[in-house]
Amino acid sequence: MSELIFNSATKLAEMIRGKETSPVEVVEAHIRRIEEVNPKLNAFVTTTFDRAREEAKAAELKITRGDSVGPLHGVPVSIKDTFETADVRTVAGSRLLGDNIPDRDAPVVARLKRAGAITLGKTNVPEFAMDYRSENPVFGRTSNPWDLGRVPGGSSGGEAAAIASGCSPAGIGSDLGGSIRVPSHFCGIVGLKPTPGRIPVTGHIPVCVGPFALGNSNGPLARKVEDLALMLEVLAGFDPADPQSAPLPVRDYREVDARKLHVMWYTNDGFAPVTQATRETVERAARALAAGGLEVVERRPAGIERGFDLWFGFLGQAGVPGIVKMYEGREELMGPLMQALKAIIQPLSGEQFLRAWVGRDVLRASVVTEMMDCPIILAPVTAAPAFEHDHHGGFTIEGQEIEYLAAFSYTMTYNLLGLPAAVVPCVAREGLPIGVQIIGRPFEEESVLAVAALLEESLGGYQRPPI
Repeated sequence: MSELIFNSATKLAEMIRGKETSPVEVVEAHIRRIEEVNPKLNAFVTTTFDRAREEAKAAELKITRGDSVGPLHGVPVSIKDTFETADVRTVAGSRLLGDNIPDRDAPVVARLKRAGAITLGKTNVPEFAMDYRSENPVFGRTSNPWDLGRVPGGSSGGEAAAIASGCSPAGIGSDLGGSIRVPSHFCGIVGLKPTPGRIPVTGHIPVCVGPFALGNSNGPLARKVEDLALMLEVLAGFDPADPQSAPLPVRDYREVDARKLHVMWYTNDGFAPVTQATRETVERAARALAAGGLEVVERRPAGIERGFDLWFGFLGQAGVPGIVKMYEGREELMGPLMQALKAIIQPLSGEQFLRAWVGRDVLRASVVTEMMDCPIILAPVTAAPAFEHDHHGGFTIEGQEIEYLAAFSYTMTYNLLGLPAAVVPCVAREGLPIGVQIIGRPFEEESVLAVAALLEESLGGYQRPPI
């Protein structure tokens, strides 16, 4: 196995600029890795190897000539199959879009290319990105590189599996209820869900308007926190077509003195219990931050236990019926997930939706007010590590039965509130990685990354899976 593929994207970019390696060599190494492990993982569902090879040759020529190059010049990346990619099949896991070939790139894809990145292909998702496992009726299921009998998470599960296994150094995902953070946690990598508006959501399938615009974020996945920062710098910026877009510059997270940040942490959100290993991992991370000089206090924000119910009303029941409606007259194209969602999620009345919206705003104001004195929250990512394929129904956590969606209340809450959050792997227990979630104030991604980097350094960060 080439050691080249396990370098960070930042390191690969430096090596290419310094002529220690070439874009051709880097791209070929990743293609070989994909060919080796993708038959086991099914992380990539569409590959663009011929195009990548041609772009690598062009990138190498620029280096040879001494041309000015972008921050990701010659670095291969992967793209979640919910982003429009010009002349490349974009399916979003749905038979409705089986032959969909967009004529344009989503802004995030275009920005990666302008920075010099070379796309290797598209990665698997659940149908219309609506589940915490990545399987669909078009491409089948993706497996976790730590245990092929388990899910990689969703909806950016193909991305996380590809990055964890060395098929891609970094990529782009989206997150409406944990879809970047859950796969990062399940596969043992890092991921960043920015504040809505920091990175454009234009060109995403499903379209991010209405409540989805307030709850969904596009963001990077990688193996190192430095890569999240580099990707944020490349991807952030104003987009007039994004209703939440904010024209904010990105600061260097290394200039943030994490030791001056106060942290509140909790292991139980008052809604769903977590496994003992999950609880111990968060406790370990809190101790590491305290040892690093941060002021750390065990406390959960007031009212946080309401997060799940408000998320379900404001983002679930309000948004999902519109996706189900896309199948009208073509119900035979629905996969099992869409059939289940159609059966269990009913549209809200206008009054119900307004109550959920008001409840969301009241809780957000309360939590952000608490964070003015304590700008970082440390919490679990989910109630448990990765679960097995073909798992149906709820979970038994520490002797308590909880519904399936309840296990993900810890990520859903911060989509509801529109706060930035990162995941860092902290430990591998019983053969499975466990991460922690770091949440910050609106548009303070740099502080989140600073704390994430501290935890990465003190707790070891990414480990290679056994695949």
